[in-house]
Amino acid sequence: MFVLSNLFVAAASLLNIILTILYWLILIRALISWVNPDPYNPVVQFLYKTTEPVLYPIRRILPLRTGIGIDISPIIAFLILIFLKSFLVKTLLDISFRLR
Repeated sequence: MFVLSNLFVAAASLLNIILTILYWLILIRALISWVNPDPYNPVVQFLYKTTEPVLYPIRRILPLRTGIGIDISPIIAFLILIFLKSFLVKTLLDISFRLR
C-alpha cells in the first residue's frame, strides 16, 4: 500500500505546483493587461495561450464584464484555484497518509 500512498503524494505535489504556476500566470496576465501590452510580444502571447483555457470558460458561463470594462474572470479563477489547492491537494495528501 505504500506504493499507492507515494503515488498520491506525488500527484498532490504535482497538482500543487501546476496550480501555483497557473495562479502566477493569471496574476501576471491581469497586471500586464493594465498597461495595454503589445499583442505580438512572445511573452504576452505565451501568457494569453496558457491562461485563456482557464479564463474563457469562466467568461462564457458568467459574463461578468462591468460597464466600465473590468474583467472579473481572473478573480473567479483565483478563487477556484485557491479552492482546488486547499481541497484537492490536501485531500490527496490525507488519502496518502491514511494508506500508510
